[in-house]
Formats: sequence, structure tokens, C-alpha cells
Amino acid sequence: MRIEKFEIYQIAMPLISPWETAYGKDSEIHSVLIKATSGDYEAWSESSPLYAPTYLTESAGSVFYNVSEFFAPFLLDMDFESAQEINNKLSIFKGNAFAKAAVEICWWTLQSKITKTPLHKLLGGNSKEVLAGTTFGIQDSIDMLLDNIQTAVDKGFPRVKLKVSRGWDLEVLKAVRSTFPNLVLHIDCNGGYSLKDIGLFKEIDKLNLIFIEQPLHFSDVLDHSELAKKIATPICLDESITSIKSTEDAIKVNACKFINIKPGRVGGLYNSIEINKLAIDNGIPVWVGGMLESSVGAAICVELATLENFSYPGDLSPSSKFYKIDLSDTPLEFTENLTFKPFGIDLPKPNSKRLEQRTIRKSIISAKQIKNN
Repeated sequence: MRIEKFEIYQIAMPLISPWETAYGKDSEIHSVLIKATSGDYEAWSESSPLYAPTYLTESAGSVFYNVSEFFAPFLLDMDFESAQEINNKLSIFKGNAFAKAAVEICWWTLQSKITKTPLHKLLGGNSKEVLAGTTFGIQDSIDMLLDNIQTAVDKGFPRVKLKVSRGWDLEVLKAVRSTFPNLVLHIDCNGGYSLKDIGLFKEIDKLNLIFIEQPLHFSDVLDHSELAKKIATPICLDESITSIKSTEDAIKVNACKFINIKPGRVGGLYNSIEINKLAIDNGIPVWVGGMLESSVGAAICVELATLENFSYPGDLSPSSKFYKIDLSDTPLEFTENLTFKPFGIDLPKPNSKRLEQRTIRKSIISAKQIKNN
């Protein structure tokens, strides 16, 4: 496959309500979308590291810049038989997993179109419906959170995830567990704590959580390994898992019992598959994460979650939870069972008018343009 043109868009999508976590509050989601062209075929990808480098070290602006200035021109008009070949070619560039994922996922979505094969089949998945839980960011009050959890329980969600931060942790969790003693529950710390908080984590041990997600520094595995020895609640790694190598390192030191896989964070779908294989070999369940993408990016996560070992309900939500109108005319929607069905060969793509309205900047890189220069 040769990709002859990349159209790169940095967009901002207003949220219905601000999303607050340990690293701040977002009122809109900044994302980068790419339309890639190969012959008569076009396909899309989306990578959403957020507006500022608060989740990890990339931002939507840095992804746009690196794809436009380096990755897209570098890959244009080369012949790639696999996504692994793209990864190998991009390996001269250090880091920048979200930017690499933006172009790597284009290979997969184009290959799906060209071969008329659903993406989940290309990835090695199946047509099963994908389980999803629900997540609550930091709320205005404990009462508001309890009301929202009650609504989720009444609807039948299989698990609840709570964002926590300093000042919104133990008291909140005690209130939740007291009100919902049988709730399948885990928390996400987004790296907001340290080993000095061992007393807090020992108190959390009493609350029967499924796991604690990314309690310590965003790039750490060693301290997580140390924490895992001192507490009873299992640890799930998110931000620390950015590559196949970081996964190997985490497993080697027993830093986690669960792994969250986000295609953008780990550099694309090939790496996601390989990380899952490592997890399977070491008896570690995985689950798919999300970055509040439009349905263009969220659909990719649904496809990935059909693979073996994606056993814990994913961080997937219907478009209507976050957006009044999705970027695509094919919003992500629950089945009546609160699951998501994988797609066929027609994955969601942006509505052209809404894309234009949401675009902050745009770049077009084509093989013809480069040859003429």
C-alpha cells in the first residue's frame, strides 16, 4: 500500500460539561484527525492527546506539528505491506506515540477499505459485542456523584470508574462504598500520588476495589512495583504503558495486575496487539481506554476491544455522554445491552461541515506536491 496524500486537521470539540481529573479541567477536547488517500481509497484516523501536555508529554498541537512536518512527508509514497513496517520506519523518531498512532492507524483503516475486511477482523478480533463501563470525573459534590452512580446502577452498567485527586479521594470513596456495598468499582489517580501516600492506599484497601489505576508518576514502573508489594488492591497501569518496551519493563518487575490499552498512547494498533500478547503470556487482563474522542477515534477502540483478553469493561461511552452532536454522522451508540457492536468496513468519518466548523488548522501533504517542490 502506498499513501499518496495526508489531510491533517487539528480540531476542538466542545463538551457538554467540563471533564475534571487530577491533571485539570477540559471544557473541549482537542484532537487530530487524518484522512489518508491510497489510489481510489480514503480512510480516517483520530488521535486525541488533549489540548495541553497534561495527560502525557504530547498535545494536539504537537501531534499536528509532528505529523505535518515530519511523519507524513517521511512516509508519503512508500510501499508498506504492514503496519509493523510503518512502525519500523518511524522508529528513527523518538517518542511521540500519539503522533505515530495518527499515521499508523491510517494504514489499518485503509487496509480495511482496500481488502473489504472489517477492521476488527484485520486486528484478529471477532464480532462479539464489546462491554463498557461508565466513568465519572471529579464532581461538584459527593451527593451529585452518588446520584449519578445510582443512575448508572439503575441502568445496569457492569462497573463504575471514579476519577480521584488530592482532596477528592478517601472521603468520597467511603461514601460511595457505604452507599453501594456491592458495586464493581475502581479508581483512576492519573499519576497524582506517590509512595509517601502509602497510608491512604492502605485505607483504600479496606474498600474492596477491583484495582487502582495509575496511582503514581506517569512514567514510573519501579515505584508501582514497590507499591504493589505493600497493598492488597491490584494496580492497573495506564500512562506508564507507552510502548512494547515499557510493557515488558512493567511485567518484569510485577508493577501491575491489569493493563489499560489506548491505541494513541502506545503508538497505534500494531503495538496495541503486541502489548496484549505480552499480557496474555503473563496472565494479565487488559481493557480498552478512551480519550473522549469523537466516534471516528472511539470506533477504533471498539474494534480493538474485540480481541481476546480484553475482558474488563472498557472506557467507552456513547457520543451523547460528552457531545451534543458528534463530529460524525455515525455517533457511537449503546445497544440495548449497554454494549457496542463492532463496525463493518464503513467506519465513522467526520461530517465535512462539522469538521470545517471545528477545525483550528489544517495541512495537506501530498506526494505530487513534494515532487513538484
